[in-house]
Amino acid sequence: MTDKARSTKLACRNVWKVFGEGAERAFAKPVQRSLEARLAALRDGGHVPAVADVSFDVAEGECLVIMGLSGSGKSTLVRCLSRLVEPTSGEVIFEGRDLMRLSRRELTEVRRHKMGMVFQAFGLLPHLTVLENVAFPLQVQGVGEAERRKRALEMVGLVGLAGREDAYPRQLSGGQQQRVGIARSLAVGPDLWFLDEPFSALDPLIRKQMQDEFLRLQRTLRKTIVFITHDFLEALKIADRVVIMRDGRVVQIGRPADLVLNPADEYVARFVADVPLLRVITAGDVEEPVGGACAAHGGVSRSTPIEALLARLADVAAVPITEDGALVGQVTSAGVMKAVAAASARADRGWTVERA
Repeated sequence: MTDKARSTKLACRNVWKVFGEGAERAFAKPVQRSLEARLAALRDGGHVPAVADVSFDVAEGECLVIMGLSGSGKSTLVRCLSRLVEPTSGEVIFEGRDLMRLSRRELTEVRRHKMGMVFQAFGLLPHLTVLENVAFPLQVQGVGEAERRKRALEMVGLVGLAGREDAYPRQLSGGQQQRVGIARSLAVGPDLWFLDEPFSALDPLIRKQMQDEFLRLQRTLRKTIVFITHDFLEALKIADRVVIMRDGRVVQIGRPADLVLNPADEYVARFVADVPLLRVITAGDVEEPVGGACAAHGGVSRSTPIEALLARLADVAAVPITEDGALVGQVTSAGVMKAVAAASARADRGWTVERA
């Protein structure tokens, strides 16, 4: 979960990206009375508002996952955050600096030294070995041969490819190629890591292995991450918070449990309809005031998954929640069942969606 005490690493403020001939002129026209009216005017003029007035913060060390169907604007948004695509309007503040105000040279330096990027297409250079591919961004930075070899070897070992340094991409499996891409993006020691559906082209078993590898790396490195996926179960596994997008706009931001238990609308409910509820709900999500039957001993934290409490709830009326040794609340079987029933009722309303 996101620690509120952590500083903001990246801030996105009212970011727009409008495509189409004369898009900037059309966007600069007097603002309509509402966002909906402005969007309608842009579309009526033949323009495409791929990202529309998006704002959020990413805390240092947080993994923020962005989700949405194809065409929702998630990939365009991430490219706006790094200015690989130029936003039409808004601010992108990274470590206190507005990237929109940087010169091309300054922006290039930020990308080379501060950002790592991994995309669905591995983008490995076929004529270079694993080690040479990983060392390539360091070569672009002008790092000396001995130092870049040392750092590349460290990254190759970090992603579990020690012994394959001299292999070429064609000699690697898809999962191994993706590991090389991850190692290459980490070689520069980025403070901010962008990943755009990096595992979606992999077979299910390899994809699960790469998710586990990603979690291991994040526990070790504690990077600030913006991660795109269309798979809510993947988001559930890796995310501190999730951003749901639709038609270029943010529909809801929250922890995975927030989205499952309190979806903002039907669109969000569709995404979470198939989520195993007991994997999402924690003791804090179903916390109740302390009752007379609840003793303070044997307490759990608010972050304890309900799945881990089921056996205990079968034998006791309530499980205590404690903080710093003090009794602050309780979990009851009735409270768990009420939360599960409410979430299940939303799924039973027949909301279905084709995940693109």
